[in-house]
Amino acid sequence: MSTKQNVEKLIADINQKAGKKMSIANLFGSNVFNDSVMKKMLPKQIHAELKKVQAGEAKLTLEVANVVAEAMKDWAISKGASHYTHWFQPLTGKTAEKHDSFLSPQPDGSAIAEFSGKQLIQGEPDASSFPSGGLRTTFEARGYTAWDCTSPAFLKEDAAGDVTLCIPTAFCSYNGEALDKKTPLLRSMEAVSKQALRVLAALGNKTSKRVTSTVGPEQEYFLIDKTFFDQRIDLIVTGRTLFGAPSPKGQELEDQYFGAIKDRISKFMKELDIELWKIGISSKTKHNEVAPAQYEMAPIFSTTNIAADHNQLVMETMQKVALRNGLVCLLFEKPFAGVNGSGKHNNWSLATDDGINLLEPGHTPHENEIFLTFLSAVLMAVDTHADKLRAGAANPGNDLRLGANEAPPAIISVFLGTFLTQLLDNMAKGKATRAKGQQFLNIGVDSLPSLPLDNTDRNRTSPFAFTGNKFEFRMVPSSASIAGPNTVLNTIVAESLDEIATRLEKAKDVNKEVAAIVKGTWQKHSRVVFNGNNYAESWLKEATKRGLPNIRSSAEAYAAMANKNAIELFEKYNVLSRKELHSRYEIYLEQYAKHINIEARAAIQMSKTQYIPQVIAYTNELADTINKLKSAGADSSVQANLLEKISALLSSASKKLAVLEANTDKASNIGNMEKKAAAYRDTVFTAQAELRQDIDALEQLLPKDLWPVPTYADMLFNF
Repeated sequence: MSTKQNVEKLIADINQKAGKKMSIANLFGSNVFNDSVMKKMLPKQIHAELKKVQAGEAKLTLEVANVVAEAMKDWAISKGASHYTHWFQPLTGKTAEKHDSFLSPQPDGSAIAEFSGKQLIQGEPDASSFPSGGLRTTFEARGYTAWDCTSPAFLKEDAAGDVTLCIPTAFCSYNGEALDKKTPLLRSMEAVSKQALRVLAALGNKTSKRVTSTVGPEQEYFLIDKTFFDQRIDLIVTGRTLFGAPSPKGQELEDQYFGAIKDRISKFMKELDIELWKIGISSKTKHNEVAPAQYEMAPIFSTTNIAADHNQLVMETMQKVALRNGLVCLLFEKPFAGVNGSGKHNNWSLATDDGINLLEPGHTPHENEIFLTFLSAVLMAVDTHADKLRAGAANPGNDLRLGANEAPPAIISVFLGTFLTQLLDNMAKGKATRAKGQQFLNIGVDSLPSLPLDNTDRNRTSPFAFTGNKFEFRMVPSSASIAGPNTVLNTIVAESLDEIATRLEKAKDVNKEVAAIVKGTWQKHSRVVFNGNNYAESWLKEATKRGLPNIRSSAEAYAAMANKNAIELFEKYNVLSRKELHSRYEIYLEQYAKHINIEARAAIQMSKTQYIPQVIAYTNELADTINKLKSAGADSSVQANLLEKISALLSSASKKLAVLEANTDKASNIGNMEKKAAAYRDTVFTAQAELRQDIDALEQLLPKDLWPVPTYADMLFNF
């Protein structure tokens, strides 16, 4: 069957189904140009060639690209698309897209739909208009997007009914430097695959041809009514409330977590599921989170670059679907003080192309050489490069969340659980440890089944926890791309595997060398393992004794990605060059400073135009009331005491506002970016926090109907 006949048949199938209500199974991936669609639309030879390209076994030719582009265009048009876009992830942390029409005018005045292999493979957005950290200047505008054929193209539908074909791409400069988050991620995946295959080969594995890092990123978020959002300048421009007294009720009753989902929220979640399923995102789990108005969505794991693409789409889709329902989705890490903030739990593992999960211990982990070797590699990597993992999870919002008795502290540690910790410790001491096979938990009620018991418990306070067959990196910010932290994770593990592979390849007795590696790793790196309560003050002291870094702010965390050690690491594995690392350091420091500057300017504006005028108006009203009561010979002591309290706070707030303005102006005029970021952290952020204390205290003294913005109780509980 020809390509044209394949296309016509598929279009007929689509049209036939259009009049029927699609099942969940048919709905899933219906807007994705996935392998199932390609098998139907592409000639067998072209499909086979593309699969080789995706597996890294062949280079993409223009001949193959032309056939794929034609089929992709016909499929997209059959689904209502009129435009296509190269969809990429610049260093803003968001996604970017420039839409081009399929329409091509002809000399006779007519037009046809065209899409070539060249247009599929390469685009050319303006590279000078995105953050580059000095890699591009204003007059050096040329940049390129390159098709990532391992991540399937998909269709995006907007509220107006427009449909656009989105082609996932990497973004680089004219000189080849990475200007995005995807390119380093893809490079890191190549690096960890190469080194993992060396280890597997040394252990006798002759069948695996590729190792892929996989991720399942859980996404936490808040929802509030849009009418409240529209009245809060701070939420509109910063994503968080810069002011707000605590609600009478918070999360202290612990009744929100996994509670019954309210109808309005359930409707949002149902629509979200449908939109995500259509673009092939396996939205699997949804539930109430710990804080009021907080929720979580979790997908099934997928290849890391696809997971990164999907998570960007998850965040974008959440915000769009929320608006359709009169809600606003808040992805900021700490939108409300006093209740839990949001994170992203990055469930990471390594798997071979022939189905082996390299972090699966089985029921007898002490006999599993592959598991013990790769577990040792991860421990070695996390302990050696804890500062880089911390940098990968750094942003201004996370500084408010980490260590706040709701999220891991800024100290990187690993949870293994009692059994694995004892196993590794015994192996290091030359003692035997035996797993008892599958264990069961007897609940004590005859009508309830015995439950299979895992080798380890879970630790929700750990920043990097082993959870059965994967590691859960719980420190990742809720609003950030997962590409950054996974680039770091893949690269540091690649280095450990490189070291291990070299030892195994030289070993006369591989089994003895594995034992030596496991023993040596535990003796040198077990300090990073902690199975207790990471929120406890005692752990902070213990971590200091162990020599574990505690990098509290993003401004200092970013430096770990630009020092000599980082340059040597990322250049060695061709993930990021010296220039690319330095550019990111500059960009992230600048973004950090700009973010706090925006917060400060918003706080100043709200104080000057909303809070202080309203407080002054109320004090005038109180003063008039006091004078009238005195004239009538009535007791005015209550009003007088209230006026005194409010006036004192108003005076204090006015002085603190002046300090905030002065500190902000001074910081904005600092030229050196490191000093500027430090000034915003140490003087501007702290001055804004001081001002907040007085404004929040005033909120608790003024009548609710006079307070100029919605309160925490309004936003967190009114749906």
